Amino acid sequence: MFKQAHLVLEDGSIHRGEAFGSESGGNGEVVFNTSMTGYQEVLTDPSYAGQLVTLTYPLVGNYGINREDFESRRIQVSGLIVREHCDQPSHTGADETLHEFLKSQNIPGISGVDTRAITRRLRNRGVMSGIITTESPESALERLAEATRYDDVDFVRTVTTDQDYSWDEPALELGAPGYRIVVTDCGLKYNILRLLRQRGCEVTAVPATMPAEEMLAMKPDGILLSPGPGDPQLLDYLVSNVQKLVGRVPMMGICLGHQILARAMGAQTFKLKFGHRGGNHPVKDLSDGRIYITAQNHGYAVSADSLPAGLEISHINLNDDTIEGLRHRELPVFTIQYHSEGSPGPHDNEYLFDRFLKLVQGAG
Repeated sequence: MFKQAHLVLEDGSIHRGEAFGSESGGNGEVVFNTSMTGYQEVLTDPSYAGQLVTLTYPLVGNYGINREDFESRRIQVSGLIVREHCDQPSHTGADETLHEFLKSQNIPGISGVDTRAITRRLRNRGVMSGIITTESPESALERLAEATRYDDVDFVRTVTTDQDYSWDEPALELGAPGYRIVVTDCGLKYNILRLLRQRGCEVTAVPATMPAEEMLAMKPDGILLSPGPGDPQLLDYLVSNVQKLVGRVPMMGICLGHQILARAMGAQTFKLKFGHRGGNHPVKDLSDGRIYITAQNHGYAVSADSLPAGLEISHINLNDDTIEGLRHRELPVFTIQYHSEGSPGPHDNEYLFDRFLKLVQGAG
């Protein structure tokens, strides 16, 4: 039998449901994701660090949890909010239930709430702090008022790897190009490493705090700045580090990496009202006019009015016209705001890894 729980938002609204996973409670910035599948990938995506994630699809957990679909070494969200969670998954590959998975890592969940109402509230009022608790709503509001704001925390330092490591699967085939790609781990998803490896690259992930000189000493053919959580305005140490790399080696930035590269070249970022999170966002590639359906997870964007000379927009979001990609007219640099690694999907945008490797080849 699951205990009664509450989701309490900073605007004072209270959403009653049932606790599952850990009963310890948890607070963070409340956001919503519109994907219909992929809850395991969402839970283990480091870009969600410090956030309580509301899944708009009504049934979650029906295919359980397996050992193949992790996108990092652990659960990264601070809590999970669902309409209904399934405690009897039906899939031959399932190793445990969603409830067991959350409980094993002390992550709270709440089910039985109206996720449509929560999503509408966030769309109308913007993302806000919240708390999942089995305590009284009044106590929760007091704790929430004293909690550190999401925008004030450098979450990259909490999710990045402690030391560099190689990604060796699958094994390289004879005749593979063997480009040496260094991936700065700002909160990367494993599928980035998988896709680079599948394209014949020697892949090494390094801490976000590794100095530029140490990265260059590894003699990379290209450097990729990964996605990650939090406000890019808090990451001046990363921005100054990237400034030492731009123009010296071909570079690609994804999501937070896109924002960091943009800031390193003089652009500014701003916070979106409720962010882009899900697997169904339409993006236009301005080079050929083609429309792609993309996976996204970001709460900040690059300001189009702040772009310096030489940096131009390559992709736009067709929902709100925000920047979804940049390229430099002269330097071997390009970025995308969405997730070309698309795990769990869609996979329409993996071509951007091929574009990156052509950039690497052209600079060789």
